[in-house]
Amino acid sequence: MGGRRPLRGNPQLLRTMNERLLLAHFLEHGPSSRVELAKVTGLSKPTVSSALAGLEAAGLVELVGSLSGRPGPTTAIYDMNARAGLVAGVDIGRDWIRLAIADLRGEFIGRADVHNSARSSADLVRRVHTLAHEVAASAGVDWSTMSYAVIGSPGVLDPATGRLSLAPNLPGWGRAGLVDELHAALGVRAAIENDINLAAVGELAFGAGRGVRNFVLVSIGTGVGMGIVINGELYVGGSGAAGEVGFLPSADGDVTEPDSRQHGMTESVASAGGVARAARRAGLTARSAKEVFASAAAGEPKAREIVLAEGRRIGALIAAVTAILDPELVVLAGGVGRNLDMFDEAITRRIAELSPLRPRIVASELGDSGVLQGAVARALDTARDLVFDRRTQAG
Repeated sequence: MGGRRPLRGNPQLLRTMNERLLLAHFLEHGPSSRVELAKVTGLSKPTVSSALAGLEAAGLVELVGSLSGRPGPTTAIYDMNARAGLVAGVDIGRDWIRLAIADLRGEFIGRADVHNSARSSADLVRRVHTLAHEVAASAGVDWSTMSYAVIGSPGVLDPATGRLSLAPNLPGWGRAGLVDELHAALGVRAAIENDINLAAVGELAFGAGRGVRNFVLVSIGTGVGMGIVINGELYVGGSGAAGEVGFLPSADGDVTEPDSRQHGMTESVASAGGVARAARRAGLTARSAKEVFASAAAGEPKAREIVLAEGRRIGALIAAVTAILDPELVVLAGGVGRNLDMFDEAITRRIAELSPLRPRIVASELGDSGVLQGAVARALDTARDLVFDRRTQAG
């Protein structure tokens, strides 16, 4: 039996690999000369020149300057053309719709945040469509030029049925045909992902999770949810529902709220709505969780008790999550969760009562922008490949 013939290099494959290597360097380090590129990549200067020529012809790299004033010829400086592709991130929530357009470096070139006053799911889809075109126009671009868009939405998308489930805070959001209508309204290549998962991706890429391999983001606001990052990658579980911690039993033995079957026991008592209901039961005039926290900050005793009770619930939730996932870090997000300074001690005490494990707990660094930043980060992962693939196919 004869020996295997040695593999020979495929010129097109090698050229593609070299071009991707240069683009990756530009993306991470910015403008560089041919000499610098050859040094850091290990490629020969002729190979670097050839790859640059191909990328420049495709509009993916451009000459951005030159260095002179030293012996020898002028040194040309190149960088990636960040406008060779554009992406969009969309954050659809009960109270707000946020939309941003970014270039291939992830720099926002347009953004708008508007109150969600839609009266139906169809109305909400129309508002997203309108906002997309308004943001694009304000940025001086055509919405149809988006390479890719990622939509952050409450709930879990079932790929088999094409429907969103577990999104009770957006009435009608789980109806048949809604996802198709949303895709049609945007009219560009797009994906829909869970908003809390995207918030975790945002913290991983731009916030408190940078450089952390294992962490969770616990969001407590209109709803209660969790995004999980394991070994630097988002974990969504077998059906995409990993992190739906709102359905955990309430560890402090709270009375079950009327809507706990639909929303989950923990979400019913620990969400912003649960805080507001606790305030009403205590005889407070505060109508929202935000007002309860403001009253507590002003020293109102009953409001302070409600806030401390909320801290204990969050502490119990973190203790349960830590026993299963053992994260290095817990990032608290959401309109309620980001008030860490007000119930940090209550959380710490409750965890100490329940568990010997002590994860580091911090507030989100991205605030209201977490989902949007995560959506843009996910869109970039796809768009950069799409833009390069179009260049390869054209070649």
